[in-house]
Amino acid sequence: MTQLDETKPFVPVSFAVMTVSDTRTLADDRSGDTLAARITDAGHMLAERTIVPDDRAAIAETVLAWSNDPAIDVVITTGGTGFTGRDVTPDALEPLFDKRMDGFSAVFHRISYEKIGTSTVQSRATAGLIGTTFVFVLPGSPGACRDAWDGILKQQFDYRHTPCNFVEIMPRLDEHLKRG
Repeated sequence: MTQLDETKPFVPVSFAVMTVSDTRTLADDRSGDTLAARITDAGHMLAERTIVPDDRAAIAETVLAWSNDPAIDVVITTGGTGFTGRDVTPDALEPLFDKRMDGFSAVFHRISYEKIGTSTVQSRATAGLIGTTFVFVLPGSPGACRDAWDGILKQQFDYRHTPCNFVEIMPRLDEHLKRG
């Protein structure tokens, strides 16, 4: 199935992590901690980390700024993917996507189903590209962050992962933007 091509070098990628919450602080942000630890443990760089309230404009503004920063390759958000009135992360970010990544949501829900059963339908996890920046919108639980990283993102952001991975296509992501 999939494997690592040990003849290729590891290529570190730069990540930004945003926790979306009205109540969390950096001192008690277990989901953000989970992602930050996994990113750095995998050999990647954590360029930015913040907490933003459940506010569409604040979420969009921060992610747009990060997507315009050439030092950031990937944005991961955690929180705000449910159905309550304050859960607005997908609503804030999906309109900004130049391209949607429907496969991410499908694979995330398959992995999540194995752990929490039908409760996975209560998440609107999504992903896409804003310009040349990958954006992943995850639920706010540490378990969901572990599932997304361990089951999808760790492999896809390892240049050695075969048969294909995100890192190898990163130099070509702006092709669709140049067509004008």
